[in-house]
Amino acid sequence: MAKNIAVLGDSESIKGFSAIGLVIFPCDDINDSSRILRTIADSDEYEVIYVTEQVYSVTEKERLRYEDRISPAIIPIPGVKGNNDTGTKRLSSFVEKAVGSDIIFNNH
Repeated sequence: MAKNIAVLGDSESIKGFSAIGLVIFPCDDINDSSRILRTIADSDEYEVIYVTEQVYSVTEKERLRYEDRISPAIIPIPGVKGNNDTGTKRLSSFVEKAVGSDIIFNNH
């Protein structure tokens, strides 16, 4: 059975992801984000969970519960409510681990 990809964040930031077939979980009250992330991750239905940087920054305790597991991968993405480059830095780190070089931001 194929697993889905989830997106968690404020409604404005994530609404477009449903158009490309991802399952969205709007969370406009940041205080609910840890509970929703735990529900999504524990459901075992999602291989990847994208979270807006705002959600990523407030769910560290929850994210650490899943850090040593193969799935779900919890990946930060930019949102419309401000960004701190966490998503870009994490993506760069993943790529560097996978290919041995930072091919995304390497300006050499």
